[in-house]
Amino acid sequence: MAFWVARVLSALAFQIAGVVVGWMVYEKTADAYYLGYVGLCQFLPMVLLTFVVGTLADRIDRRRIVIVCQSVAGLALALLAIGAATDTLSVGGIFVAVAVLGGARAFEHPTQTALLPGLVPEHLLHRAIAMATSAMQTATIIGPALGGVLYVLGARAPLAIAALSYLFAAAAMTTVRLERPAPRRDPVTLSSVFSGVGFVWSRPLILGALSLDLFAVLLGGATALLPIFAADVLHTGPWGLGLLRSAPAVGAIGMALLLAHVPMKKNVGLKMFAAVATFGLATVVFSASTNLYLSLVALAVMGASDNVSVVVRQSLVQLNTPDEMRGRVSAVNSLFIGTSNQLGEFESGMTAGLMGAVPAGILGGVGTILVALSWMWLFPALRKADTLTGKNRA
Repeated sequence: MAFWVARVLSALAFQIAGVVVGWMVYEKTADAYYLGYVGLCQFLPMVLLTFVVGTLADRIDRRRIVIVCQSVAGLALALLAIGAATDTLSVGGIFVAVAVLGGARAFEHPTQTALLPGLVPEHLLHRAIAMATSAMQTATIIGPALGGVLYVLGARAPLAIAALSYLFAAAAMTTVRLERPAPRRDPVTLSSVFSGVGFVWSRPLILGALSLDLFAVLLGGATALLPIFAADVLHTGPWGLGLLRSAPAVGAIGMALLLAHVPMKKNVGLKMFAAVATFGLATVVFSASTNLYLSLVALAVMGASDNVSVVVRQSLVQLNTPDEMRGRVSAVNSLFIGTSNQLGEFESGMTAGLMGAVPAGILGGVGTILVALSWMWLFPALRKADTLTGKNRA
């Protein structure tokens, strides 16, 4: 329960900050390129720290790493809140704070992922992943809407709430207890630092799952352009942006509840590919829409389909990775996720700056569909993956 609470609070803080930072930057610059730079500032620390993260997560108490990361993120957001309150916040200062958040998240996310299997018996892992995902999506529903509404009081209010949320998450993590002992601590060598990459590369099922997410979300990153769609296409304000940011999570948590009652039992690989293709199609619909309600429905479908992909992908990766390697493999996984999300935001911002937000979103959605079709052919082991409760051929 403490792990779930910490994950909700952490995700809540991250989502609130995402809405506020995106709106502040676009409000100050009115430039799509700068929205891309926000994603780049989060991505670069993740790239630089990936291999250090994995090695530490397999050798140091994972709970302590998460606590430190959440505390650092809370302090960074507190400084942003002070800057907003005193009207001394520049775009450059925002980018620095975003980079600090990106560095903290580079440690927090993969360490949390590697920590989860130690909290539950292995046969319940896929259900725990679904619950953890629903926790994230619950926060993703509340966070953006809360951030958009509180922005009416000025940026300092939602930023302060986000800072407190991170600090309370750190406090909750101090009460988490492990079901199984921590992994053994082998000496750190150059080979061990990069062994996560070698492990992933040698297993087509895991490589296919991670790279599918990388390229599909990298191309389908229209959500990074939500401030532009909210302001220039749908002609709404921060409250509308909050609704748009929350809509994917509404779909995702709805799908999580459905999967809790009707779990996937067979052909999970094919279902994941179908979900990714659906994500791409919904991205096209959202990008072409000029109606707020249709846009919200399209975003909800994107969230629902992404939830299916996340549950299948994380379950397959965790069940086919030994515990002593989970930190390093989770770090590689986090790099792939960060590349698809943060670098995807950068790519979307640059593309939107060149051709406009609507064509960029449509092009990305079509690209996502093509990736799903290509990966079905390139990674037959992933396509043939059958269940989430046992090991498939990796």
